[in-house]
Amino acid sequence: MASPQTAATHAIPEGPFCLSGPIARPALGELPLRGDLAHVALAGTHLAAHYVVPMAGNIGGAAVALKLIPSDDSESHAQLAAGSTVEVLDIAGDWVWLCCGPNGPAGYCRSGALA
Repeated sequence: MASPQTAATHAIPEGPFCLSGPIARPALGELPLRGDLAHVALAGTHLAAHYVVPMAGNIGGAAVALKLIPSDDSESHAQLAAGSTVEVLDIAGDWVWLCCGPNGPAGYCRSGALA
């Protein structure tokens, strides 16, 4: 993977933020949102324990299927073309949680899939 760069295309939301009522929970993989972590652009609309400013990245020379959970047996829900620009949100072992932007989709792929 290339040296990390912050994906500087998104403004960091400014507060104050408040819990003003229920919202519909998006489907798994629809938005870059987990219970523990979310894309910083979602800070004003979705609650997470932590928000992350993503690192810029690219899919390598082959298309990749985004997984709903970090497992080879997991269901794939989106396909990203080779060379696609992505935003890396979390790296754990050989798995990367990434998205195509704050509007998704988001999912997991092996770190070797990145250029």
